[in-house]
Amino acid sequence: MPINLQKGQKVSLTKGNPSLKKLIVGLGWDVNQFDGGRDFDLDAAAFLVGENGKAPSSEDFVFYGNLKHKSGAVEHLGDNLTGEGDGDDEQITVDLSKVPANIARIVFTVTIYEAEQRRQNFGQVSNSFIRVVDANTNQEIIRYDLGEDFSIETAVVVGEIYRHNGEWKFNAVGSGFQGGLAALCGNYGIEVE
Repeated sequence: MPINLQKGQKVSLTKGNPSLKKLIVGLGWDVNQFDGGRDFDLDAAAFLVGENGKAPSSEDFVFYGNLKHKSGAVEHLGDNLTGEGDGDDEQITVDLSKVPANIARIVFTVTIYEAEQRRQNFGQVSNSFIRVVDANTNQEIIRYDLGEDFSIETAVVVGEIYRHNGEWKFNAVGSGFQGGLAALCGNYGIEVE
């Protein structure tokens, strides 16, 4: 049985399972019926950040334009342009044994592509979730359903995996941003064009 988290809850991933190394982070969502007729393209991404909360370089941002971190620790399994169907819409794999020592946290985000041009926001998205799966056993360890109603936000920090006293933990963040991907990149120290 997975642990179902609420916003702000933290739980250890490796304390009771020290052999846990490979994870699949699944992110999913549905679009409400009153979406205005334009396609929604939601994008999952991961920021690998240091103790200061900033990514050391632009290569530490894994998304549809940079699918694999140079260390091999984090890999985005590809962009889903529609979010159709059940289950995970996008997946990011994490190999905890390969995370560079200067990386303290891996932050998972979801943004709406061209949100302003399409007049879209997370108020039009429902059933959003993040789940963490043990890649070796395919067992879901953690699930966090974002029940909150984001009304005007175009980006959400969903959750993060972080180091704490020699173990890896998960934090259910669930905080919204306005300004989409550019705002998130600015927050984590990535310069955007």
